[in-house]
Amino acid sequence: MSRNRQQAGAFLATATGRSLMTGERRDFLSPLADSPATSRAMSRIPDASIIHSRLRLRQLRLMLALQEFGSLRRAAEEIGMTQPAATKMLHEAESLLGVELFERLPRGMRATAFGETAIYYAKMIFAELSGMREEFAALESGNLGRVTIGAIPALASGLLTRTIATLKKSHPRLSMSIQVDTSDVLVQALQQDQLDVVLGRIPDGARADDLSFDSLGEETLCVVAGAQHPMAGASKLTWHELQDLTWVLQQHPSPMRTIINQAFHNARVDIPSSIVETTSIMTLLSLLQQTDMIGVTPVSVINDYPGKHLLKVLPITFEPRLPPYGLITRRHRIQSSAMQAFIDAVKDEHANE
Repeated sequence: MSRNRQQAGAFLATATGRSLMTGERRDFLSPLADSPATSRAMSRIPDASIIHSRLRLRQLRLMLALQEFGSLRRAAEEIGMTQPAATKMLHEAESLLGVELFERLPRGMRATAFGETAIYYAKMIFAELSGMREEFAALESGNLGRVTIGAIPALASGLLTRTIATLKKSHPRLSMSIQVDTSDVLVQALQQDQLDVVLGRIPDGARADDLSFDSLGEETLCVVAGAQHPMAGASKLTWHELQDLTWVLQQHPSPMRTIINQAFHNARVDIPSSIVETTSIMTLLSLLQQTDMIGVTPVSVINDYPGKHLLKVLPITFEPRLPPYGLITRRHRIQSSAMQAFIDAVKDEHANE
Protein backbone atom coordinates (compact mmCIF):
# COMPACT_ATOMS: atom_id res chain seq x y z
CA MET A 1 0.00 0.00 0.00
CA SER A 2 1.39 3.40 -0.94
CA ARG A 3 2.15 6.03 1.66
CA ASN A 4 -0.70 8.22 0.34
CA ARG A 5 -3.20 5.43 0.80
CA GLN A 6 -1.93 4.85 4.32
CA GLN A 7 -2.43 8.55 5.06
CA ALA A 8 -5.95 8.45 3.63
CA GLY A 9 -6.80 5.40 5.68
CA ALA A 10 -5.39 6.90 8.86
CA PHE A 11 -8.35 9.24 9.25
CA LEU A 12 -11.79 7.70 9.21
CA ALA A 13 -13.94 10.38 10.82
CA THR A 14 -16.61 9.63 13.34
CA ALA A 15 -19.49 12.02 14.02
CA THR A 16 -17.36 13.72 16.70
CA GLY A 17 -14.39 14.08 14.34
CA ARG A 18 -11.94 11.56 15.95
CA SER A 19 -9.80 9.21 13.94
CA LEU A 20 -10.70 5.58 14.56
CA MET A 21 -7.08 4.55 14.03
CA THR A 22 -5.14 7.30 15.84
CA GLY A 23 -7.63 8.87 18.26
CA GLU A 24 -6.45 12.29 17.12
CA ARG A 25 -9.19 14.96 17.15
CA ARG A 26 -9.59 16.52 13.72
CA ASP A 27 -11.96 19.00 12.10
CA PHE A 28 -14.26 16.89 9.94
CA LEU A 29 -14.48 19.60 7.30
CA SER A 30 -10.70 19.90 6.94
CA PRO A 31 -8.85 17.82 4.28
CA LEU A 32 -8.39 14.16 5.16
CA ALA A 33 -4.63 14.46 4.88
CA ASP A 34 -2.12 17.19 4.32
CA SER A 35 -0.79 15.95 1.00
CA PRO A 36 -2.38 17.24 -2.25
CA ALA A 37 -2.37 13.70 -3.65
CA THR A 38 -4.64 12.49 -0.86
CA SER A 39 -7.03 15.45 -1.30
CA ARG A 40 -7.36 14.57 -4.98
CA ALA A 41 -7.78 10.88 -4.28
CA MET A 42 -10.61 11.12 -1.75
CA SER A 43 -13.50 13.53 -2.20
CA ARG A 44 -15.36 14.57 0.93
CA ILE A 45 -18.65 14.76 -0.98
CA PRO A 46 -20.70 11.53 -0.72
CA ASP A 47 -22.38 9.62 -3.51
CA ALA A 48 -25.81 10.84 -4.61
CA SER A 49 -27.43 7.67 -3.23
CA ILE A 50 -26.26 8.58 0.29
CA ILE A 51 -27.61 12.11 -0.03
CA HIS A 52 -30.94 10.74 -1.29
CA SER A 53 -31.33 8.38 1.66
CA ARG A 54 -30.01 10.57 4.49
CA LEU A 55 -30.62 14.25 3.71
CA ARG A 56 -33.92 15.40 5.27
CA LEU A 57 -36.43 18.02 4.16
CA ARG A 58 -36.25 19.61 7.60
CA GLN A 59 -32.53 20.21 7.08
CA LEU A 60 -33.31 21.94 3.79
CA ARG A 61 -35.93 24.09 5.54
CA LEU A 62 -33.30 25.11 8.07
CA MET A 63 -30.94 26.17 5.24
CA LEU A 64 -33.65 28.34 3.69
CA ALA A 65 -34.47 29.92 7.04
CA LEU A 66 -30.79 30.62 7.70
CA GLN A 67 -30.49 32.33 4.34
CA GLU A 68 -33.54 34.46 5.09
CA PHE A 69 -32.68 35.51 8.65
CA GLY A 70 -28.90 35.10 8.84
CA SER A 71 -29.33 34.00 12.47
CA LEU A 72 -29.43 30.47 13.83
CA ARG A 73 -31.71 31.53 16.68
CA ARG A 74 -34.28 33.15 14.36
CA ALA A 75 -34.02 30.31 11.85
CA ALA A 76 -34.70 27.79 14.63
CA GLU A 77 -37.76 29.76 15.74
CA GLU A 78 -39.01 29.91 12.15
CA ILE A 79 -39.07 26.14 11.74
CA GLY A 80 -40.23 25.44 15.32
CA MET A 81 -37.22 24.01 17.08
CA THR A 82 -34.67 25.01 19.74
CA GLN A 83 -31.37 26.63 18.82
CA PRO A 84 -29.28 23.69 20.13
CA ALA A 85 -31.36 21.31 18.01
CA ALA A 86 -30.90 23.54 14.97
CA THR A 87 -27.14 23.71 15.58
CA LYS A 88 -26.99 19.92 15.72
CA MET A 89 -29.13 19.57 12.60
CA LEU A 90 -26.91 21.93 10.60
CA HIS A 91 -23.77 20.12 11.75
CA GLU A 92 -25.31 16.80 10.70
CA ALA A 93 -26.15 18.18 7.25
CA GLU A 94 -22.62 19.54 6.80
CA SER A 95 -21.12 16.25 8.01
CA LEU A 96 -23.30 14.32 5.57
CA LEU A 97 -22.48 16.54 2.59
CA GLY A 98 -18.83 16.86 3.52
CA VAL A 99 -18.73 20.65 3.08
CA GLU A 100 -19.26 23.78 5.14
CA LEU A 101 -22.63 25.27 4.20
CA PHE A 102 -22.61 28.39 6.35
CA GLU A 103 -19.81 30.62 7.55
CA ARG A 104 -20.00 31.43 11.25
CA LEU A 105 -19.61 35.19 11.68
CA PRO A 106 -19.30 37.26 14.88
CA ARG A 107 -22.91 38.30 14.35
CA GLY A 108 -24.92 35.78 12.42
CA MET A 109 -24.23 33.32 9.63
CA ARG A 110 -23.64 33.59 5.89
CA ALA A 111 -23.96 30.92 3.21
CA THR A 112 -20.75 29.68 1.60
CA ALA A 113 -20.57 28.81 -2.11
CA PHE A 114 -21.64 25.28 -1.14
CA GLY A 115 -24.47 26.72 0.93
CA GLU A 116 -25.71 28.89 -1.94
CA THR A 117 -25.81 25.81 -4.15
CA ALA A 118 -27.71 23.82 -1.53
CA ILE A 119 -30.20 26.69 -1.09
CA TYR A 120 -30.74 26.90 -4.86
CA TYR A 121 -31.70 23.23 -5.06
CA ALA A 122 -33.69 23.36 -1.82
CA LYS A 123 -35.90 26.05 -3.34
CA MET A 124 -36.50 23.88 -6.39
CA ILE A 125 -37.35 20.86 -4.24
CA PHE A 126 -39.97 22.78 -2.25
CA ALA A 127 -41.36 24.32 -5.44
CA GLU A 128 -41.77 20.82 -6.87
CA LEU A 129 -43.52 19.66 -3.68
CA SER A 130 -45.90 22.63 -3.89
CA GLY A 131 -46.59 21.72 -7.50
CA MET A 132 -47.29 18.13 -6.49
CA ARG A 133 -49.77 19.33 -3.88
CA GLU A 134 -51.56 21.55 -6.43
CA GLU A 135 -51.77 18.68 -8.90
CA PHE A 136 -53.11 16.34 -6.20
CA ALA A 137 -55.82 18.90 -5.39
CA ALA A 138 -56.66 19.27 -9.07
CA LEU A 139 -56.90 15.50 -9.60
CA GLU A 140 -58.99 15.14 -6.46
CA SER A 141 -61.49 17.63 -7.87
CA GLY A 142 -61.60 15.87 -11.23
CA ASN A 143 -59.27 18.23 -13.11
CA LEU A 144 -56.33 17.16 -15.26
CA GLY A 145 -54.08 19.52 -13.32
CA ARG A 146 -52.40 22.88 -13.79
CA VAL A 147 -49.65 24.07 -16.12
CA THR A 148 -47.89 27.45 -16.02
CA ILE A 149 -46.80 28.64 -19.47
CA GLY A 150 -44.48 31.38 -20.65
CA ALA A 151 -44.66 32.63 -24.23
CA ILE A 152 -42.95 35.34 -26.25
CA PRO A 153 -45.41 37.91 -27.67
CA ALA A 154 -45.15 36.74 -31.28
CA LEU A 155 -46.24 33.20 -30.36
CA ALA A 156 -48.78 34.24 -27.74
CA SER A 157 -51.07 35.78 -30.34
CA GLY A 158 -50.81 32.89 -32.79
CA LEU A 159 -49.60 29.39 -31.94
CA LEU A 160 -50.33 29.65 -28.22
CA THR A 161 -53.84 31.01 -28.72
CA ARG A 162 -54.75 28.23 -31.16
CA THR A 163 -53.24 25.60 -28.84
CA ILE A 164 -55.25 26.80 -25.85
CA ALA A 165 -58.48 26.83 -27.85
CA THR A 166 -57.90 23.27 -29.06
CA LEU A 167 -56.69 21.97 -25.69
CA LYS A 168 -59.67 23.32 -23.77
CA LYS A 169 -61.98 21.36 -26.06
CA SER A 170 -60.27 18.05 -25.27
CA HIS A 171 -59.36 18.89 -21.64
CA PRO A 172 -61.93 21.41 -20.40
CA ARG A 173 -60.83 21.07 -16.77
CA LEU A 174 -57.14 21.66 -17.43
CA SER A 175 -56.04 24.83 -15.62
CA MET A 176 -53.53 27.06 -17.44
CA SER A 177 -51.68 30.18 -16.35
CA ILE A 178 -50.05 32.31 -19.08
CA GLN A 179 -47.17 34.79 -18.78
CA VAL A 180 -46.19 36.77 -21.89
CA ASP A 181 -42.74 38.35 -21.94
CA THR A 182 -39.37 38.27 -23.67
CA SER A 183 -37.33 35.06 -23.78
CA ASP A 184 -34.69 36.27 -21.31
CA VAL A 185 -37.32 36.98 -18.65
CA LEU A 186 -39.24 33.76 -19.30
CA VAL A 187 -36.21 31.46 -19.26
CA GLN A 188 -35.08 32.95 -15.96
CA ALA A 189 -38.56 32.32 -14.53
CA LEU A 190 -38.42 28.74 -15.84
CA GLN A 191 -35.07 28.13 -14.16
CA GLN A 192 -36.53 29.47 -10.90
CA ASP A 193 -39.46 27.03 -11.22
CA GLN A 194 -41.98 29.84 -11.67
CA LEU A 195 -42.98 28.35 -15.05
CA ASP A 196 -43.41 24.78 -16.28
CA VAL A 197 -42.71 25.35 -19.97
CA VAL A 198 -41.73 28.24 -22.24
CA LEU A 199 -42.62 28.88 -25.87
CA GLY A 200 -39.68 30.98 -26.97
CA ARG A 201 -35.94 31.00 -27.54
CA ILE A 202 -32.93 30.32 -25.35
CA PRO A 203 -31.33 33.77 -25.07
CA ASP A 204 -27.61 34.43 -25.32
CA GLY A 205 -25.93 34.16 -21.95
CA ALA A 206 -28.56 31.88 -20.42
CA ARG A 207 -27.37 28.90 -18.39
CA ALA A 208 -28.54 26.32 -20.89
CA ASP A 209 -26.97 23.18 -19.42
CA ASP A 210 -30.15 22.37 -17.45
CA LEU A 211 -32.56 23.28 -20.27
CA SER A 212 -34.15 21.08 -22.90
CA PHE A 213 -35.03 22.74 -26.23
CA ASP A 214 -37.42 21.21 -28.76
CA SER A 215 -37.20 23.35 -31.92
CA LEU A 216 -40.45 24.17 -33.72
CA GLY A 217 -39.28 26.54 -36.46
CA GLU A 218 -37.93 29.95 -37.41
CA GLU A 219 -39.50 33.37 -37.81
CA THR A 220 -38.80 36.10 -40.37
CA LEU A 221 -38.76 39.67 -39.13
CA CYS A 222 -40.16 42.67 -40.96
CA VAL A 223 -40.27 46.44 -40.50
CA VAL A 224 -43.86 47.66 -40.20
CA ALA A 225 -45.59 51.02 -40.30
CA GLY A 226 -49.18 52.18 -40.30
CA ALA A 227 -50.94 52.21 -43.67
CA GLN A 228 -51.06 56.02 -43.41
CA HIS A 229 -47.30 56.40 -42.91
CA PRO A 230 -45.49 58.70 -45.41
CA MET A 231 -43.16 55.84 -46.36
CA ALA A 232 -45.92 53.25 -46.76
CA GLY A 233 -45.92 53.67 -50.55
CA ALA A 234 -42.14 53.40 -51.01
CA SER A 235 -40.82 50.68 -53.32
CA LYS A 236 -37.34 50.61 -51.77
CA LEU A 237 -35.86 51.89 -48.49
CA THR A 238 -32.48 51.87 -46.76
CA TRP A 239 -31.64 51.64 -43.08
CA HIS A 240 -30.17 55.15 -43.26
CA GLU A 241 -33.53 56.56 -44.40
CA LEU A 242 -35.24 55.01 -41.37
CA GLN A 243 -32.66 56.01 -38.76
CA ASP A 244 -34.24 59.35 -37.76
CA LEU A 245 -37.74 57.93 -37.28
CA THR A 246 -39.17 56.86 -33.93
CA TRP A 247 -38.97 53.08 -33.52
CA VAL A 248 -41.11 50.79 -31.35
CA LEU A 249 -38.83 47.94 -30.27
CA GLN A 250 -38.57 45.14 -27.75
CA GLN A 251 -36.46 45.75 -24.69
CA HIS A 252 -32.80 44.84 -24.58
CA PRO A 253 -31.46 42.10 -24.19
CA SER A 254 -34.25 40.14 -25.90
CA PRO A 255 -33.17 38.04 -28.94
CA MET A 256 -35.27 40.21 -31.27
CA ARG A 257 -33.68 43.43 -30.03
CA THR A 258 -30.24 41.91 -30.50
CA ILE A 259 -31.08 41.09 -34.12
CA ILE A 260 -32.39 44.63 -34.76
CA ASN A 261 -29.24 46.18 -33.32
CA GLN A 262 -27.18 43.82 -35.49
CA ALA A 263 -29.09 44.93 -38.59
CA PHE A 264 -28.21 48.58 -37.95
CA HIS A 265 -24.61 47.63 -37.24
CA ASN A 266 -24.33 45.65 -40.51
CA ALA A 267 -25.73 48.64 -42.41
CA ARG A 268 -23.14 50.88 -40.68
CA VAL A 269 -25.91 53.05 -39.29
CA ASP A 270 -26.20 54.22 -35.69
CA ILE A 271 -29.03 52.77 -33.63
CA PRO A 272 -31.98 55.24 -33.64
CA SER A 273 -31.98 57.71 -30.77
CA SER A 274 -35.79 57.89 -30.59
CA ILE A 275 -37.06 54.53 -29.31
CA VAL A 276 -40.18 53.35 -27.49
CA GLU A 277 -39.62 49.98 -25.78
CA THR A 278 -42.43 47.51 -25.15
CA THR A 279 -42.94 43.76 -24.89
CA SER A 280 -46.60 44.10 -25.89
CA ILE A 281 -47.48 43.27 -29.48
CA MET A 282 -50.83 45.04 -29.14
CA THR A 283 -49.15 48.22 -27.90
CA LEU A 284 -46.74 48.12 -30.82
CA LEU A 285 -49.50 47.62 -33.40
CA SER A 286 -51.67 50.35 -31.86
CA LEU A 287 -48.80 52.85 -31.93
CA LEU A 288 -48.08 52.07 -35.57
CA GLN A 289 -51.71 52.61 -36.56
CA GLN A 290 -52.11 55.89 -34.69
CA THR A 291 -48.70 57.55 -35.23
CA ASP A 292 -45.83 57.80 -37.72
CA MET A 293 -43.68 55.45 -35.64
CA ILE A 294 -42.32 52.25 -37.18
CA GLY A 295 -41.61 48.91 -35.54
CA VAL A 296 -40.27 45.41 -35.99
CA THR A 297 -42.25 42.23 -35.58
CA PRO A 298 -42.30 38.67 -36.99
CA VAL A 299 -44.18 38.34 -40.28
CA SER A 300 -46.45 35.74 -38.64
CA VAL A 301 -47.81 38.40 -36.26
CA ILE A 302 -48.91 40.57 -39.18
CA ASN A 303 -50.46 37.61 -41.00
CA ASP A 304 -52.47 36.61 -37.90
CA TYR A 305 -53.56 40.17 -37.05
CA PRO A 306 -57.24 40.88 -37.93
CA GLY A 307 -56.42 44.54 -38.63
CA LYS A 308 -53.49 43.86 -40.95
CA HIS A 309 -55.07 46.06 -43.64
CA LEU A 310 -54.27 48.99 -41.33
CA LEU A 311 -50.56 48.18 -41.50
CA LYS A 312 -47.88 48.18 -44.18
CA VAL A 313 -44.73 46.06 -44.32
CA LEU A 314 -41.91 48.34 -45.47
CA PRO A 315 -39.57 47.21 -48.28
CA ILE A 316 -36.41 46.54 -46.32
CA THR A 317 -34.80 43.15 -45.62
CA PHE A 318 -33.25 41.75 -42.47
CA GLU A 319 -29.99 39.91 -43.06
CA PRO A 320 -29.57 38.68 -39.44
CA ARG A 321 -31.96 35.90 -38.53
CA LEU A 322 -33.63 35.10 -35.26
CA PRO A 323 -32.62 31.85 -33.53
CA PRO A 324 -35.22 29.06 -33.83
CA TYR A 325 -38.13 29.13 -31.40
CA GLY A 326 -39.47 26.10 -29.63
CA LEU A 327 -40.55 24.44 -26.39
CA ILE A 328 -38.16 24.99 -23.46
CA THR A 329 -38.34 22.89 -20.29
CA ARG A 330 -36.04 21.97 -17.41
CA ARG A 331 -33.90 19.03 -18.50
CA HIS A 332 -34.23 16.89 -15.38
CA ARG A 333 -37.72 17.88 -14.34
CA ILE A 334 -40.37 15.18 -14.46
CA GLN A 335 -43.25 16.35 -16.63
CA SER A 336 -46.70 16.30 -15.08
CA SER A 337 -49.70 15.03 -17.02
CA ALA A 338 -50.82 18.64 -17.51
CA MET A 339 -47.41 19.65 -18.91
CA GLN A 340 -47.35 16.67 -21.26
CA ALA A 341 -50.87 17.41 -22.52
CA PHE A 342 -49.88 21.01 -23.30
CA ILE A 343 -46.61 20.07 -25.02
CA ASP A 344 -48.35 17.46 -27.18
CA ALA A 345 -51.04 19.98 -28.13
CA VAL A 346 -48.46 22.59 -29.16
CA LYS A 347 -46.67 20.09 -31.39
CA ASP A 348 -49.94 18.95 -32.99
CA GLU A 349 -51.07 22.52 -33.60
CA HIS A 350 -47.72 23.47 -35.09
CA ALA A 351 -47.77 20.43 -37.39
CA ASN A 352 -51.19 21.49 -38.71
CA GLU A 353 -50.13 25.06 -39.54
